[in-house]
Amino acid sequence: MAQGPAYTYVLLSTFARAFLLNGISMIRLSSLTAALLLALSLLAPGQAAAAASDWTGIDESRVRVLAAGDAVGSAESLSLGLQVGLEEGWKTYWRSPGDAGFPLELDWSDSTNVAAVEVLWPVPHRFSLFGLETFGYAEEVVYPLVLRPERPGEAVNLRLNVNYLVCEEICIPRTFDLALDLPAGEAQPAAENFLIEKYRALVPGDGQSAGLAIQDAMLTGSEDAPQLIAKVSSAFPFEQPDLIVEGPIGFAYSKPEVTLSQDGQTAELRIAVERGRGVEAALAEAPLTLTLFDGQRGMEQQVSLSFGEATAPLLAASAGSGVAGGGDRGLVVILLFALAGGLLLNLMPCVLPVLSIKLLSAVSYGGQDRGRVRLSFLASAAGILFSFLVLAAGLIAVSAFGGVVGWGIQFQQPLFLAVMALIVTLFACNLFGFFEILLPARLSAVAGIGDDHSYRGHFLTGAFATLLATPCSAPFLGTAVGFALSRGPIEVLLVFTALGVGLALPYLLVAAVPRLATALPKPGPWMIVLRRILGVALLATALWLASVIATQIGVAPAGLLTAALLGIVVWLGLSRRFHWQAARVRPIAGALAAVVLVTAVAWRGDAESGGASLAGTWGPLEHTEIAGHVAEGRVVLVDVTADWCITCQVNKRLVLSTEETAAVLEGLDIVLMRGDWTLPDQAIADYLASHGRYGIPFNAVYGPAAPDGILLPELLSQSALNEALEQAQPDALRLSQQ
Repeated sequence: MAQGPAYTYVLLSTFARAFLLNGISMIRLSSLTAALLLALSLLAPGQAAAAASDWTGIDESRVRVLAAGDAVGSAESLSLGLQVGLEEGWKTYWRSPGDAGFPLELDWSDSTNVAAVEVLWPVPHRFSLFGLETFGYAEEVVYPLVLRPERPGEAVNLRLNVNYLVCEEICIPRTFDLALDLPAGEAQPAAENFLIEKYRALVPGDGQSAGLAIQDAMLTGSEDAPQLIAKVSSAFPFEQPDLIVEGPIGFAYSKPEVTLSQDGQTAELRIAVERGRGVEAALAEAPLTLTLFDGQRGMEQQVSLSFGEATAPLLAASAGSGVAGGGDRGLVVILLFALAGGLLLNLMPCVLPVLSIKLLSAVSYGGQDRGRVRLSFLASAAGILFSFLVLAAGLIAVSAFGGVVGWGIQFQQPLFLAVMALIVTLFACNLFGFFEILLPARLSAVAGIGDDHSYRGHFLTGAFATLLATPCSAPFLGTAVGFALSRGPIEVLLVFTALGVGLALPYLLVAAVPRLATALPKPGPWMIVLRRILGVALLATALWLASVIATQIGVAPAGLLTAALLGIVVWLGLSRRFHWQAARVRPIAGALAAVVLVTAVAWRGDAESGGASLAGTWGPLEHTEIAGHVAEGRVVLVDVTADWCITCQVNKRLVLSTEETAAVLEGLDIVLMRGDWTLPDQAIADYLASHGRYGIPFNAVYGPAAPDGILLPELLSQSALNEALEQAQPDALRLSQQ
C-alpha cells in the first residue's frame, strides 16, 4: 500500500526523535497525535501530479478544465471536470435553469481522439427573485465530465469551447476556449482528482447514497390547473427539502410548499403547476424528471404521473413552518444518540486495554486527596474530547478534498496500526516495570501511570482511549456518525463532541464524586501481580494489531514487525534485569521502533483483503446484484466487516458463525455476501453511504418482502437476525411457515 512520502517521513522522523529523546511531553505527543490522524487520513496513493488547463476568464467569472489523472491509461472513459469560479453575488445555471437563464453548453468538435463528452450536474441551489424561480450555482462549481476516447490508450487532445451564462443584476453570456492534452501511458492520480470527486459525489443518483427516497407522487386538480404532490423520506431528518420538476415544454412549476413530520424524516411537497398560453400538451402520463434535494444531498427519478383525488396534508404541521424546527429537533435527537453511543463505547472490547490502565491508576488513589483525583479524571476526559475534535477536524478535511470518510477508517492504514502497536507495547513494558531505570519519570507520565500521577499522562490516557475506541461500534453510534458525515462541518463537530462527552462520562462521574476512587483499597504488593496481568493484556492487543497488518500488507512484513515489537520487550526487560544504562539501551530500542514503522510504510505485500473472511458459503459483496437476487425470490444476507473491527468479530463468533444460524439458513434460498473493509474500498464505502452508514459492523437482510433491505443493529443478536430473515421472505413462504 503506497503512502504519500512527504507525510510518511515527517511522521517517522517526528516519532523517532521523540522516542530517542527519552520521553514525550503532553504538548509534543498531542501535536503528534493530531498530525498522525490528519496525515494518515489525507495520505493518497502515489505522488499527485497536476492535470489542468490554465484559468481563462474576465471579471466576474473564470473557467478551466481538470483531469483526474496525468495520462490516458487504458480506461474506456476518462474522468474530467469543468471548474467555474464566480465572484461574490454572481451565479451560473443548472441543466434546467428554471424561469430564466440557459445551461452550460460544450463543443469539443476540434478535439483529437474524443468520441463524446458527458456533462454531470451536481445538486443546484434554488434562487427566488421577484416571483421567478431559477436553479444554479454561486461562488464555485465543478461540472464532472465523462470523456470517451475514440481510441482508448492513445493520447487525447481536448479542445473545448465553453458557452455559459452568468448573472447578478445583469446577465452576461461568456464563451471561452480551453485546451488540455493528456499523453498516452499509465495514469497516476492528479491533485485535481479530489476536487472532481467532491462534486461528483453531489450529482443526484437513485437516492440510496444520499439516504433519500420519493415514496409516492401524483397529480391533483385538473389539466387546466394541476398540482403535483410528492411524499418523500430521508434516512436523516430533513433540513430544507426541495423538489425540481422537469417536464413538457410550456409548464412552469412553483416552489414547493413543505410539510414535515415530527421527526423530520418524512415530508410532503405540494407544487402548483402553471400551463403556458397555447400549450396543448397533457401533463398526465407525460415523462417527468423529479429531482429531490436537501442541502448537498440529492436524488432524481423519472416518473409518469396520473391524476388522483386531492388529499389532506400528510402531516399536521403547517406548510413550510416545520422545516427549521424539524431539523433542529432531529439534530437534538442525533446528539442524544451520539451521547449514548459514546457512553456505550466504554463497554466495547476496544477500550478495555485503556480502561485497564486507568483501573490501575485508580487503584493507586486509595487514601489520596480528592482534589487531585478529581483533576486527574478531568484531564482524562479532556484528552478524550481533544481527540474527538481532532478526529472531527480530520474527517472534515478529508471530506472537503473528496476523500472517503467513515468511523474507524484510520485502522485501514498500516502506519497507524504500527504506531498504535508500538505505543501499546511501550505501555505494556511500563506496566512490567521496565522503564523504572531507563525512563524514570517521563514515559511513566506518558502512560498515565506511575507514582507521579502526571496530569499530562492522564490527558494522554484519554486520548489513547479514543484512538482504540474507533474500530468499535455501539448502539446509536452508527446512526449519529452517519448523520454527521452526511451533513456539514458544524454537524460533524457537534456530533463528535457529543460522542466524546459520552465516552468521557465515566471519567466525569469520578471527577464529580472522587470518593469512588479514593475508597478503593490502598496500593500494596498485590498490585505487582495486577500490573503484570494488565501488561499481558496490552501485549495481546499489540499482537492483534499486528494480525490486522498481516491482512493488509502480508504475513512476512507483519512477522518482521511483530519480531521488532517483541525485541523491544526483551531488550527493555534485559535492561531492567541487568541494570543497563540508558545510553546502552536507547539506540537498540529506538532502532527496533524504527523497524516497526518503516516496515508498515515501505513494505508493499501481496496480501488481499478479505481472503480469509470469505471462506465457506460466504461470497464477495456485489451490491449491484442484490436487486436481481431479490427479483428471483431469494433472500440476501450482507455482512460488511474488517479485521480491525472487534465488534464485527464478536458478531461473527456469537451470531453469524453459530450452529443456530446455520440451521436457520439451511432452509432458505439465501445468498450470503460479505464485504471486507480491512483495506480502503470505495465500492464498500459507497454501499454503506447508500444506507446512511459510515462505519461498521454493518448487516442487512434483503428479500422479496424487503427489497430495500432491513438494517440490523450494530451489536447483532440471534433474535434480530432471525426476525429479519423471516420478514424478508416471500409473503407466501412466510404464511406457509406460520
